[in-house]
Amino acid sequence: MSINKVILVGNVGKDPEYRKLDNGVTVAKFPLATSEVYKKNGEKSSNTEWHNIVLWRALADFAEKYIKKGMQLYIEGKIKTRSYEDKDNNRKYITEIYGDVVQLLGKKSDHTEGSETPNIVPPQAEEIDEIVPDTGPNDDLPF
Repeated sequence: MSINKVILVGNVGKDPEYRKLDNGVTVAKFPLATSEVYKKNGEKSSNTEWHNIVLWRALADFAEKYIKKGMQLYIEGKIKTRSYEDKDNNRKYITEIYGDVVQLLGKKSDHTEGSETPNIVPPQAEEIDEIVPDTGPNDDLPF
């Protein structure tokens, strides 16, 4: 058995790009920045990582309505890497976080004013890909 799970708390880098595919499925994509602060030679330093977030169906609809640049989010999901060919036929790889749970963080005033913004969106049963256990070779490993 293996696990692919990621939990991120960070700030949205730009407003989500929202699309409706030919089959009617909706998708939203946006960058999320996470930062860590540490001391180096007695001075505070920070390192920022950028994550490509992908939300599908109801979560994509939620993102279109409520998620904006600068907002702080909690996201649970899984890491996926895919490849594509650029215009020069070079193979490129991109790592993305497919979100299953999204929660808005920060002050209530940071969210859309004048409306009741949901604070958390759990996964919908019909939106989760079926998880199939790995039936690879039995290695007889001691752990």
